[in-house]
Amino acid sequence: NSYRIRVEYDWFKAAWRTRWPCLINEPARCVLPFFANMRAYLLAVAALVSVTTLVSAQSAATTWPIPYERRASRPPLDPFCQAEFKFCPASAPMPKMNATDRVEVWLLKAPVWEFKFGDLLGKFNVFHDAIGFNNLDTGRNYTMEWYELFQLPNCTFAHVIPGDPVPKWCNQGGACFYNGIDDKHWAQNGTLRQVTEITGAMFNQLSEWVASDNNTGVYYETWTVREQKEGGALYFESYDCADFVVRAFTEMYHLGAHFDPSYEPKFDRITLYTQPPVQVTDGLNATAVDPALMADIRAFYANFQAHQTLWHALESMFKVIVGDVLLEHKFYILYNQKYYRLALHAPYLRMNYEPVPLPGTPGWYAAGGQPRRLA
Repeated sequence: NSYRIRVEYDWFKAAWRTRWPCLINEPARCVLPFFANMRAYLLAVAALVSVTTLVSAQSAATTWPIPYERRASRPPLDPFCQAEFKFCPASAPMPKMNATDRVEVWLLKAPVWEFKFGDLLGKFNVFHDAIGFNNLDTGRNYTMEWYELFQLPNCTFAHVIPGDPVPKWCNQGGACFYNGIDDKHWAQNGTLRQVTEITGAMFNQLSEWVASDNNTGVYYETWTVREQKEGGALYFESYDCADFVVRAFTEMYHLGAHFDPSYEPKFDRITLYTQPPVQVTDGLNATAVDPALMADIRAFYANFQAHQTLWHALESMFKVIVGDVLLEHKFYILYNQKYYRLALHAPYLRMNYEPVPLPGTPGWYAAGGQPRRLA
């Protein structure tokens, strides 16, 4: 397998560095042992060729980007996973509106963790995104958002539990709907802007879509992964609060909404830049994975555990940045509940804040948006 080949390649590099000075400085003493071990060197070279072929073949056979996989239903939550802050504490059901009601739709944005850090992360364009609804006929308004059930770090990095060979994930996300719009929260350091108006009938249809979307798209995906070069391949798309807003706006467009063409919102993306990813597992079942590979994945995620001392955290980051990323060209991510190994390259990681045209606007069509679905 690819992990074993990588180990053989590392052995080959170390052995070559050991033998080469000897061949130059003391050829008589080193020639015979060198040829005696030639078979091993040739096997290592063959392994290096095979891993290159494996990566190239897998990349050539893969259609990018890998689509996000939906589930038949939401799986039960693991009792191990506990949220520091309760998910959707003011949850309310989506109401049934009168078909002729006029409902304003608002884009809402606020800095991530504003309750802890104020507008600090907003200065770096790191925002949480949501949707507001204002029923002009009833005077009632509502907020809808999609976010992590157990906070962002748990959706991005696995827990490593002593004695358990398999990293444990708490990476489900979900939709949250509640009464009211906190105007000050959204407007003070972010965005509170109307983008369209829909009818009560369209809202009722949207609520059915939200239920289906929420029960089948259950896993939060933090990373956007792509090639570095201009126009390079997109490998994986994120699945987060911003993506939910874009999906919901697109559904409203298909239901008949007309969006403001004069406004083009921006959304943030945490982007990793890499050579073509290599899938290394077909799932999370440890019995189906090479134990050495699972141990390597476990060791990688051990560097991202919470409650480390400052010195331990600095040591862990050094191991990841220098040891894993720069020297071994290794970074593991979980996507669709499968592990992929990335060989990151410059600029490695970047926080992008990119314009996304609203559905049905000229920019949206220029970016490949599709016409409304036929009824």
